[in-house]
Parts: sequence; structure tokens; C-alpha cells
Amino acid sequence: MKITPLLAPLCASLRDFMAKPMDIIRLSGESAVAILDTNKPIFYVVSPLVWEQMANARVLGEKAVAQSELTGSVLTQGAMRLNRFDALAEQLLEVEGQRVKRGELSAASVGILRNRLDAHVLPFFKYIPPSQVTPALMDAFVKRLTDFQMSSTTVSQYLVVIRKLLKLAIRHGFLSEIPELPEVKVANRPRSMLSLQDYAAVVRTAYRLSRLGVKAPEVKASTGHRERFWVAPRNLSLAPDMAWAIRFMVNSFVRPGDLRQLKHKHVQVVRGESLYLRLNLPETKRHDTPMVTLRPAVQVYESALAHGQSLGFGRPDDYVFLPGELDRNYALAVLGFWFKWVMREAGVSPVDSLGRLRTLYCLRHTSIMFRLLYGQGIDMLTLARNARTSVQMIERFYASALDGEMNVAMLQSRRTQRKKA
Repeated sequence: MKITPLLAPLCASLRDFMAKPMDIIRLSGESAVAILDTNKPIFYVVSPLVWEQMANARVLGEKAVAQSELTGSVLTQGAMRLNRFDALAEQLLEVEGQRVKRGELSAASVGILRNRLDAHVLPFFKYIPPSQVTPALMDAFVKRLTDFQMSSTTVSQYLVVIRKLLKLAIRHGFLSEIPELPEVKVANRPRSMLSLQDYAAVVRTAYRLSRLGVKAPEVKASTGHRERFWVAPRNLSLAPDMAWAIRFMVNSFVRPGDLRQLKHKHVQVVRGESLYLRLNLPETKRHDTPMVTLRPAVQVYESALAHGQSLGFGRPDDYVFLPGELDRNYALAVLGFWFKWVMREAGVSPVDSLGRLRTLYCLRHTSIMFRLLYGQGIDMLTLARNARTSVQMIERFYASALDGEMNVAMLQSRRTQRKKA
């Protein structure tokens, strides 16, 4: 069907439109309707069918058709062309891209923003001009996210995206202020951790499975036999890298993403009054300061280095763990698969007492919690900076999980009286 140029031959008052919007849209046919307030057009509406045709023309690359048949459209010309969420989204991505160039934001953050726009923001607000966003509409958007079983943290992050888009709408004069947004209480959910006994068990089991050359069973703990086993045959036998990765993470505070990208050029062995590794890792989460490990990480690293050299690796640009896997996302997935396997063999539950999954990331939590529990006079600021996080994050997601029974000996300790001379 040919698209009629949208010259807004029809008009309606804002009061009438708010009272019966669908009636007015139904009467518009293939034309735009100018919505007036105090006899001035404040926005224009079209039927979903016409909007879909415009979108399809753009997606299918029919630029010539769109340009010729929509010439003069109040929705594509002048300032009103930005009174659409897709146009504002493109502008927001450009703004955030400039922040990346200035070093204010990581490129990964822009990727996450793009994913959120495509996943829920643009599909929900496809036919709604930013000038018509209301508190009730925002409640409906939050309901959509909740129905997709998103956590309160993720919902809150989506609302941040909406706020940024609405701020752009204000700059273009479509809104005078941001409408009231729903309040979403973010619940702090610390990650799971391993106890000392669990940690010792998984390390012993990883060494044993590697030494014996045991192959992973082609079954899943929950649903039985796998129809397709995604791990390559070369990775069905546990390599010594698993035990080293577990010990390294617990003694270095690194994230799984850091472990994936760790190369020998990032590692420096420091021998002095203290023995440790200095890790000059690429920037993560806007932190780029070197990290210092505990003493056991040195022995782990030297073992991994010697093993890598025996296989023809060990050069500065070679990876420390699983150096033969150039697809680092796959390498990290293999380590995650091995970790679940080792926990099953060690008799360690894949979930903790609160039902939280134990994944590779729980080893970072274990590392920080061990310092809080067993470190003597540990300084919170030093710990936070060395772990590339903040004191607030330590308090929210780590120290918040501490209870008195975890350190009962310290609570029951007594000061000794000084003897008189």
C-alpha cells in the first residue's frame, strides 16, 4: 500500500486526544493528526500501520521511497523528527561514544547500553513520542521488565537509560521536566563464597582429576544426558590450569574477566621483604591501578609459566591460563564448566545456603571475604583499591555478608594488661 505524505490535514485538541486517543487515530487513516494545545501544535500522531510502514521502509533500505513519499512529513522534518525514542537513542549512543573517546566511559558500557535499547526500551516505546511519557507509562515499562524476571538492580539500570533519553527530550523542548519515575528498591545480593573446607576440597579434587586424566561425564546434573556436548574433545580431560586458576583467583582478588585476559606481560614477580605478584592488568570497571597478590599466587604463576613453556608458550603476549585457546570467551567458558565439574566431584554444593549459584566469580568473593575474616588488621581502603573496587562496594556486597559467628574468636578476644615495671 502506498504511503500518503503526512501533511497533518487533521487536528484535534489535547483534551480530546487524551480522552479518546484511539478514536482519533482510527479516523486519521494514512494521515498525521496535529494535536493542539492553546491552538498550537505540540506533537503529531499517526496510526500504528503507517508507523510500521515507515519503520519497514527504513529497515529494508528503501531510502529512496521513504525520502520521496515522506517529504514534508511533520514526523521526519525539523525538530519534531527527534520526538521519537529511536532518534533519541541514536543521539544518546553518539554522546556516550564521545565519552568513550574522552576516557570517561568504557566501550563495553556503550555495548551494554545498545543491548538494553534494543532488548526492551525501543520495542516498548516504539509508538510513543517522548513528549507523551507519563508516570503510568513508566509503571507499565517496569512491569514489562519485572515480567521478564529481571532483578531490581537491572530494572534500576534500565530506568537510568530512560532518564538519559528523557533528558535529551527536555533539551529539544519536548518535555519541561522528567516525569515521575517508579521507585525501585535495589536489593544488595552478595555473591556466594566458599568456606575454607570447600576451598581446600575443590583444590584437592582439581589436582586429583588432572593427575589421573579423568574425562568429564557427558551428563548434566539437572536434566540428564546431553544431546549436544559443546566442550571440545581436547577439553574433556581436566588440565592443571583449573587448580591453578582456583588458587590464583583466591590469592589475587581478580575477576574472571581479568583471568581470561591475563598475559605474562601483565605479571611481575616481586621478591623483597615480601614475595608477591604485581599485576598490571588492562583497565576494568574504570580501575587501572596495579594489583598485588598474596604469596601463594607466586608459586601458582611459576607453575603455570613452566607448564606453558613446556608446551611452547610462555612468551610475554601468551596467556597465563589455557594459553592454547585463542578464543578467550571459550577459554573462560571451559574454566566455568570445569569448576562446576570439580565441585560435583568434591561434594561441594553448586549453590550456597541462600540458594545463590557458585560460579567462577564466587572465587573473587571468597578472596575478599578471606581477607576480611582472616587478615590481621586489614585496612578496608587498601583492600578495596587493591581489588579494584570501592569501600562502598566492599561494605554492600562483601562486609554485609559477615556475621558475628564468622569471627567469634576475635569478638571474644581480650586485651592483655601491661605489666608494671
